[in-house]
Amino acid sequence: MKTGIWTSDWLTGLVITLLLLAFANSRFIGSLERNAYDYAVRSSTRTATSNIAIIAIDDQSIENIGRWPWPRDIQAKMLDRLKQGGAKVVAETVFFSEPQIDPGLQYIHQLKQVFEQSSISRIPAWMNTLNTRIKQNLQRLRHKKDPQTRLASRQIIRALKESPNSHQLAIDIKTFRKQVNSAEMALDTDKTLATSIRKAGNVILNMPFIPGMAYGKPDSEFADYITRNQIPPANIINTTATNPDGATPLTAVKALPPIPQIGQSANAIGASVNLADIDGAIRTEPLIIDYYGHYYPSIALLIAAKSLNLGVDNIKVTVGKEVQLGRLSIYTDKYSQMHSFFYQSSKNRSVFSVDSFYDVLQGKIPVEKYHNKIVLIGATALGVGETFVTPVNPTMPAIASLAHAVSSILNEDFYIEPAWGIYVRTGIVLLLALYLMFVLPRLGAATGFIISLLLLSGLLISEYLLMTRQGLWLQLMMPALLLITGHILLTTKRYLLTEKGKARLDIESAESNRMLGLALQGQGQLDMAFEKFRKLPREKSVLEIFYNLALDYERQRQYNKARSVYDYIGDINPKFRDIKARSSRAQSLEQTIILHGSNNTGGTLNLDNNGIEKPMLGRYEIERELGKGAMGAVYLGKDPKISRTVAIKTMALSQKFDADKLDDVKARFFREAKTAGRLTHPDIVTIYDAGEEQDLAYIAMEFLQGDNLSQYIKPKTLLPVEQVLTLIKRCALGLDYAHRHNVVHRDIKPANVMWDKTSDSLKITDFGIARITDSSKTKTGLVLGSPAYMSPEQIAGKKVSGQSDLFSLGVMLFQMVLGQLPFQADSMATLMYQISNKPHPNPATINPTLPPCISIIINHALAKELKNRYTCGKQMAIDINRCLKIMAVEKKHRQA
Repeated sequence: MKTGIWTSDWLTGLVITLLLLAFANSRFIGSLERNAYDYAVRSSTRTATSNIAIIAIDDQSIENIGRWPWPRDIQAKMLDRLKQGGAKVVAETVFFSEPQIDPGLQYIHQLKQVFEQSSISRIPAWMNTLNTRIKQNLQRLRHKKDPQTRLASRQIIRALKESPNSHQLAIDIKTFRKQVNSAEMALDTDKTLATSIRKAGNVILNMPFIPGMAYGKPDSEFADYITRNQIPPANIINTTATNPDGATPLTAVKALPPIPQIGQSANAIGASVNLADIDGAIRTEPLIIDYYGHYYPSIALLIAAKSLNLGVDNIKVTVGKEVQLGRLSIYTDKYSQMHSFFYQSSKNRSVFSVDSFYDVLQGKIPVEKYHNKIVLIGATALGVGETFVTPVNPTMPAIASLAHAVSSILNEDFYIEPAWGIYVRTGIVLLLALYLMFVLPRLGAATGFIISLLLLSGLLISEYLLMTRQGLWLQLMMPALLLITGHILLTTKRYLLTEKGKARLDIESAESNRMLGLALQGQGQLDMAFEKFRKLPREKSVLEIFYNLALDYERQRQYNKARSVYDYIGDINPKFRDIKARSSRAQSLEQTIILHGSNNTGGTLNLDNNGIEKPMLGRYEIERELGKGAMGAVYLGKDPKISRTVAIKTMALSQKFDADKLDDVKARFFREAKTAGRLTHPDIVTIYDAGEEQDLAYIAMEFLQGDNLSQYIKPKTLLPVEQVLTLIKRCALGLDYAHRHNVVHRDIKPANVMWDKTSDSLKITDFGIARITDSSKTKTGLVLGSPAYMSPEQIAGKKVSGQSDLFSLGVMLFQMVLGQLPFQADSMATLMYQISNKPHPNPATINPTLPPCISIIINHALAKELKNRYTCGKQMAIDINRCLKIMAVEKKHRQA
């Protein structure tokens, strides 16, 4: 059917292409490219250089040596040991931008200044002057005939010589000065460190640069010990041929150089800039920094150079193309940034050798291990060192990231954006546009789908193979997105614009909803079935379907929902069957709940309009319904024997399960009660009793005051961060106790944690899907829990451990401090895919004011791989305690 040029397929294909080109640089397409890049990095297998060793300032070192920062003579001792061991290059990533003045050294300086300015220090010189003048006067008196005067002068001279002022006092003052100078040298840790750096002769220091657009000139020029590290202008090539865009290396407006006393002793000083992508991940290493027209090499580049016995004179820069280090050619983007390779650790060993600073310092690790190696010294302790998101690790310490960059340079393991990539990408986009405009509209649905699928596979496989085999990053996500979008829109347009297609779509949609609704109803998922049935045409033919659904609601005692279905039927045909009477009865059944005796053989909870005495369930009096739980209704009850108020969870097993499964379900229900009853912990709900009354199984448990934590997960109702950390810590300790007793909760979420503000009582509830791990019958493929809080292994249907609960607890922490879930999607399938494959958002991008230590805890708890996740709740609680201490110290400093 021809409808004119405005509805033609070729124009539609052209419009789609132009729209995709307009959004070629959008964040969405950029995120697709970054995800493809990360996947290729994780899929690549390369071996890092074995000449790099990391000495980590870790938690163990800080616990044994003392809180950070340490006196710098400790660093000096480490450098002395590494010199003894014969290290080739030592890189210090610790900042030395300010002098470290010991309080005792400051006191010595003041004491020395006061003494030198006092009259006591001038006594020896004054005595010498006095003695000299008397001798001079005595010479003059020799020519006079006054023996008494000459005698008096000689006596004065003799007295001065014999006086302690001219002998012992001078000796004491000299000794005092010597002692003060010795104390000054012992307490001057900067001088001690500078001496060790000078003796080592192979130490490279770190100088952070702050990126920004530089205008004018710097406030002050660098000292000679800094400028000697800049690349000679003669080694820089910047021509139109090599740099057609006129780009420059990353520009910086400020730097934090090491203090002169330390910096002058270093063999070299390298620049460092942590340049993250828009998603917060580190993928590139700026090899050259442009500081007001002067080019400084990065610390990674300098380390590689020194390990090859090269200096800055051996570094040549072709701006926009490459950096040459001796015979090494390091290809860069137009901003002189290297796309670093990130190596993955094997199961048996880590990528690089990592030793504790304390162990090396104490001699537990022989320094001969570092002979002729590159040694990187940096922080990994919580709250001390920075961590970065990288393609292979969401919490990689900065010192490890530096090791990856150095190895990438030495092994030439880096990714290259080829200069011809833009032309290839443009050609592919043009060919796909022609395919969408002129070829796809002429193909049948099946043929078009197959060809489009083959083209899409070719694009994705080409990008993947080029990265993993050739190290070439050819960005093809935009052409792939163009193909997917164009195919979907064009085929949908062609289908919907025909009357036959529209009619067939309506019929198939209605039939699909009817069949799916009946299937869901058969599985007992009545709410979802109701949603599907409401999408059917409002015709008389569907009334019987809704009537049967209402009866099923009545069988499950959900009388309010049954009444809703009857009302829906009444809107279509108010005279259908007995819906008026049933609707009225359902309304009355919502108001009063009683438990019938022998008259109700089903043992279900029924309602009676006539008032009777309080019903009984076992030995418990039923007061009222509290709500619906995971296993059934929950009631407020009372034990009349001891006047104890309890919460009673019930489940009509015979109505919810088939007869062939009923025995197994009952066994599982009471196994749950037995399992949870073994747990005695202040932060876990207490189970008192379990039993069965006709067809109702029940569990009597501790009645809790307060509300669940679901009230505090929205942006406007968030609790203070310190309060959240305290609550999560208590949950972690409660789960740690349960896990040590072989109990896994499997459904940790805010709704299953009760908290009473008044008494500050916290309880983990609803171990309704918990299992004893050593006797579980849960098989692979059974998924239990709430999807948004599930762990990747739970999504996959694997047998889970306590680490799954800690992942769910990490989701809770993320939601309670940021007001949103880490994984969100429009469909269940997309949500499960994100949890299994996508990294969670960087908390700092959502709330920049969030303390870094919270982000570290979240990253650790939400690690996809079990080996990178907390192994027990106690570990998580310890990290939370440290974070609270860090926050308290920072708060105290801010108040000061």
